[in-house]
Amino acid sequence: MNLSEFDYELPSDRIGVGPARPRDSARLLHVGDVLADYVVRDLPGLLRAGDLLVVNDTKVIPAQLTVMRGAAKIGITLDRRLDDGSWRVLLRNSKRVRAGDVLVIDPEFSAEVLEVLEGGAAYLRFAADDFYAALARSGALALPPYIARPEGITERDRSDYQTMFAAHEGAVAAPTAGLHFTPELLAALQARGVEIVRVTLHVGAGTFLPVRVEDLSQHVMHAERGFVTQDVADKINATRKAGGRIIPVGTTALRLIESAADDAGVVHAFDAETDIFILPGYRFKVADLLFTNFHLPKSTLLMLVSAFAGRARIRAAYAYAIDAKYRFYSYGDACLLERA
Repeated sequence: MNLSEFDYELPSDRIGVGPARPRDSARLLHVGDVLADYVVRDLPGLLRAGDLLVVNDTKVIPAQLTVMRGAAKIGITLDRRLDDGSWRVLLRNSKRVRAGDVLVIDPEFSAEVLEVLEGGAAYLRFAADDFYAALARSGALALPPYIARPEGITERDRSDYQTMFAAHEGAVAAPTAGLHFTPELLAALQARGVEIVRVTLHVGAGTFLPVRVEDLSQHVMHAERGFVTQDVADKINATRKAGGRIIPVGTTALRLIESAADDAGVVHAFDAETDIFILPGYRFKVADLLFTNFHLPKSTLLMLVSAFAGRARIRAAYAYAIDAKYRFYSYGDACLLERA
């Protein structure tokens, strides 16, 4: 399977540069045997009592840091926290950095370089009285590169790029399907008899990196840390047994519950990294529908939705959405995909 099979042309004016206001007023394309136009607040009418939404409650951190090493400016983008408390990061100007270096971010916040890896990655151990408070003081939000902010990240972005479910700090990027949800939509879903459970997948910096190989069998997927509690696993399994449908909100929630499931489709408690790479031909074990955004050309997420809904159906849906002026990517509109 080749990368070029997952390409398409998108006019630049179709890229969402800010969320819909209110968030649940974004457009929603229902992708099944036919295509149908809705708005996100119509979602309860497309689901049924006994269905279960699985949302990702990771919280976005200000993951970009800048330090000076002599005259050289070193850019740090946090990727994921490791079990020993150190962090895997991506470095810009990494050739200036060596193991043993101490990078001073501010007078009360520094990082020791433990190891420099190929490709600009490194392992760092940070020193601060309160790591997340230090990040809030010195870090910047890592918005996707296609969202232009020539004057810098705004205060509004700090709230816009966070879902209402955000609880556990650790994500470099938002699980953007969750950005469409509001308290009012949640209340309408619950009144419909749709239940909601929370899992945590900390989206890493690798989500911003392009696929660099044409032969997709050679692509190495970035790892991300995920957590599914036993209570949530039990709820998913009980819902499936009772005939309810499992509907991940976003590709992150889908990748996590598929990683936590065994070959029989039984979900287990999960506390580990996952590098699951879902391509057409993958047999889904848990998810029945998928609520997600419109994804970038040649991205692993476009490959995932093509696996879920079918390649021809996704090609047709994306062509329709472009023609109908849907907004794409992180701040764009949404789609509800039926599984092929």
